[in-house]
Amino acid sequence: MPGAFSQGLIWAIMAIGVYITFRILDVADLTVDGTLGLGGAVCIMCMLAGMNVWAAMALAFAAGILAGLVTGLFHTLMGIPAILAGILTQLSLYTVNLKVMGKANQAINVDKYDLLISLRFVKGVPIWQNTIVIVALIVVLLIAILYWFFGTELGCSVRATGCNGNMARAQGINTSFTTVLGLMLSNGLVAFSGALLCQYQGFADVSMGRGAIVIGLAAVVIGETLFSKIFRNFALKLLSVAIGSIVYYLVMQVCIWFRIDTDLLKMLSAIVVAVFLAVPYWKAKYFTRVNVHKGGADRA
Repeated sequence: MPGAFSQGLIWAIMAIGVYITFRILDVADLTVDGTLGLGGAVCIMCMLAGMNVWAAMALAFAAGILAGLVTGLFHTLMGIPAILAGILTQLSLYTVNLKVMGKANQAINVDKYDLLISLRFVKGVPIWQNTIVIVALIVVLLIAILYWFFGTELGCSVRATGCNGNMARAQGINTSFTTVLGLMLSNGLVAFSGALLCQYQGFADVSMGRGAIVIGLAAVVIGETLFSKIFRNFALKLLSVAIGSIVYYLVMQVCIWFRIDTDLLKMLSAIVVAVFLAVPYWKAKYFTRVNVHKGGADRA
């Protein structure tokens, strides 16, 4: 259970990145499946070359920003639909990740390298080395930074672009720039999550991001379904996404406890997302009482 909790926190950072594109920008970005692996590949290769862990994660974040920039330019400069632009970048990143690592996967030993987090640090270590504590602090810090950023004029412009692009342009906002900026920020966070994930599991793999978009959407949908009536503040909405990621991994852990075939986990992930997406629709259609005014009924 501590392992599932810590892994849920790591993926929460990726889920927050997905939230930026999926909810704030209203863009379906599939780049994340490649960006997660890119962050892991860049981080692990930098550390194997002797670079400090914080510098390696900063470069991973920068690499994710560049991946988001490519998707943004495909979409805004070349007129390619956002979902297809993300697919094109994702396909390209598979080759990029192979070239960065030199082979399909690279391993890193926690005994030889000064990793920030590791699966070994989940329990039985001092609190300042505990993976859960460290990642939780990083998540809280990122939420605070994003809350500040999206309260600035530039951040509000990004949010306005996602709410109503036509109105945003009428107010003098360069929606192409804000769309690209949102994609860059989102993919930077996803790559940063990949940098943490490769340290946690001790290796980076060219396919480690496969299905990441499903996990990200699951976290967003679960968080919104559970806390939409409670969390109104923007920072709390980001926190709900993080909690949704943890809930997702706890559900997966429970499935493993019940000895469900691990080959079925991807399908279970899709079912979880589908169910939580359907909950608001079911609630509105079957459980919301329609008030009919008596006077209106008489006139009809």
